[in-house]
Amino acid sequence: MTTAPPTAPHTSPGCTHTPPCPTADAPDRDSARLTTHRPEQGWSRLCNGVLLFEDTGELLPDGQIVDPHRGPVVTTATR
Repeated sequence: MTTAPPTAPHTSPGCTHTPPCPTADAPDRDSARLTTHRPEQGWSRLCNGVLLFEDTGELLPDGQIVDPHRGPVVTTATR
């Protein structure tokens, strides 16, 4: 019987990138590498299984939805 080597707690399972991509539940999950990019459909998939949408919303591999997290709207005064 063989066992898989232990993975670092901040490593995505199956990730072969160096440095390894963060897991889907890590605070910096959005920094994982792109594996699929579909701009015509408005989404991308990261190495850790997270789906990113063009509105900045996310769908995590376990089905959790992350609401869009855009910054505040900045307006300029017109004269």
